[in-house]
Amino acid sequence: METRKVQVTGGSTFTVSLPKSWATDNGVSAGTTVEFYPEDDSLLLTPQSEIQRTTGQLDVSDLDGDRLTRAVMTMYVSGFDIISLEANRITTDQRRAIRQATQSLVGVEVLEETGDKVVIQDLLDSSELSIHNAVTRMRLIAESMLHDAVVALVENDDDMARDVRERDDDVDRLWFVVSRIFRATLRSPRAAEELGLPRETCFDYHSSARQLERIGDHAAKIASHALNMEEIDEELGDALLELHDDSAEVLEQAMDALFADESDEATQLANTARESILDIDEHTRTIDELLRERDPHSAQSIGLVVDSLSRSADYAGNIAETALQKAAPRP
Repeated sequence: METRKVQVTGGSTFTVSLPKSWATDNGVSAGTTVEFYPEDDSLLLTPQSEIQRTTGQLDVSDLDGDRLTRAVMTMYVSGFDIISLEANRITTDQRRAIRQATQSLVGVEVLEETGDKVVIQDLLDSSELSIHNAVTRMRLIAESMLHDAVVALVENDDDMARDVRERDDDVDRLWFVVSRIFRATLRSPRAAEELGLPRETCFDYHSSARQLERIGDHAAKIASHALNMEEIDEELGDALLELHDDSAEVLEQAMDALFADESDEATQLANTARESILDIDEHTRTIDELLRERDPHSAQSIGLVVDSLSRSADYAGNIAETALQKAAPRP
């Protein structure tokens, strides 16, 4: 850490010198324009840079299948706008994995394709993306998935169960968008300014989006169980619906707390959400008693459904905890 004394020039202008080593490393010299970004009692300084699309290259010679798909997604989340995937020869399986990756990302398309290279590009303007809207959309999809998954199980509706599993891809796409935006705010104060949100708030949204992505995964798991199970009796079905209602209420209260403008309202909603998790435990015990009289194989599958609903409530509780931290007074 280096320190500098603030000086006054011209009788009214405050000036401070920059560390020479930092200036040299970042190409700052006489006449260079720098940008200032106020954040409460802090002031961030960065060299002014022209907005340009970042390009990344990746040798995929030793990558295929899921490893290649994950590598593409990682580069997308890391902030590259144009990604060049290169090898001596791009195989058919590699092209299939690349296409699968692009279909799993929002706004990404293949720009160029040759025998030894595939170039993909993000066509969205990152400055126009809203992390708030992305998390809001994730909330709506996750809530509907959880509801429809349990209904599909109780009503033995295979079409609805398949639809729930397909919607999990939508949650994942939005999760990658949120991750990309969040990492951009860590790299550049300009990104946070364009969003109009403090970086702490972006962190809270990113943390909550991760919980929503997990809830979506558990809804998809419930839907998979629904496809593999026979029709369940009314008593057990009603118990599962009640358990879902309690889990969904925790999620709704937690998300309302996260988005609340007033600290007092956010704190009250978040605390109510966390306290409501106790009702989940009561319902799980009730269902456990019902399962003692059921076929062991069926009871095991229902037990996994109960576990997914219980875990979803726990993830919602994590969102409530994030909302409490967001609403807490700043030091």
